[in-house]
Amino acid sequence: MNLFKLCIKACLTLALLCGVINPVLAQRDDGDYLILQARYGTAESNVDVTQTLKDLARRDVTFRMGNRSFGIDPHPNRVKTLRIYAKGQRGETRVFEYREGSLVDGNLFRGWRGGNWGRDGDYSGAWDQRHERDSDKYGDRLDDKNNRADDGEFLILKARYGTAESNVDVTDRLKELARSDRHFRMGNRTFGIDPHPNRIKMLKIFTRGPRGEMRTFEYSEGSVVDGTLFKGWSRGSWGNRNEKTDWNYGASEQEERREKRSQSRYSDQQVSARINILSAQYGTESRKVDVTAALRMIVRDGRLEMRVENDTVGQVDPAPGVVKTLWVNYSVNDGRAQTVRVQERDWLRLPR
Repeated sequence: MNLFKLCIKACLTLALLCGVINPVLAQRDDGDYLILQARYGTAESNVDVTQTLKDLARRDVTFRMGNRSFGIDPHPNRVKTLRIYAKGQRGETRVFEYREGSLVDGNLFRGWRGGNWGRDGDYSGAWDQRHERDSDKYGDRLDDKNNRADDGEFLILKARYGTAESNVDVTDRLKELARSDRHFRMGNRTFGIDPHPNRIKMLKIFTRGPRGEMRTFEYSEGSVVDGTLFKGWSRGSWGNRNEKTDWNYGASEQEERREKRSQSRYSDQQVSARINILSAQYGTESRKVDVTAALRMIVRDGRLEMRVENDTVGQVDPAPGVVKTLWVNYSVNDGRAQTVRVQERDWLRLPR
């Protein structure tokens, strides 16, 4: 009888242990890249955000980042980028780039939640350098031929470009780009299409990982795509025409809920904050043209989101060969007048 009770107790203990251990296993912190440093901003003005990134990592595996995430705007009125400098399993240095508003996936990085990374002295280098000095120290170079094998961890199934409301399959076009370059900066011109005019678009690459798990890589318009992450990249031996994908393909229930909450907040902002363009001028201090009517036509759902270029402000060029500026005088919900100034080729988003 006592032996029977002992067996029952042992089984219950084992069940309890499994209940504890399984969630731990489900949150594995074993990505392939060790973070050395993180910087946020632009080439002209950027700051070290390594410590802030650690705080964010402890709270969530994935998060959508921007000024609010890091509590700083290192270059006002400019679209900023988060650059994470990391060391791979073979010692090579790699730069991960996330354009403002992109989703950062901590599953790629080793010890993400633990924060045992990004220590003083791990990394030294400038914003645009591919850090040959550090690569040499770790025994490899980014451009080394031995490091150009098509041996990434993730097999691409499909790729889509656009927004949640309007997006297109760009898998075949991505193959063409992959054959010509390992890294490229992507956007409308890259894919030869603008699936949602006057909106910032996203490239989503749907993949299968080494353990069979589904993973989606997101690149905001203007970001650099790093092909070394993907298996068979330059050979184009990937992509499945029969694979059925939509914009949220492969997303977990938690990610879908987060996306719905984000869209809900965005919708609430659209309802509560409506932009009114009072006046707009485009050009230089000495040569400007009125583009008020053109900007008013771009306003959608109470918001204005556009890249400042000759084509988007009414197909005018008041000062050929010179970098121009857009001056916008506006109000929100018929409130006080405000003025914003944005340089050509930068993004304008109102309300701010």
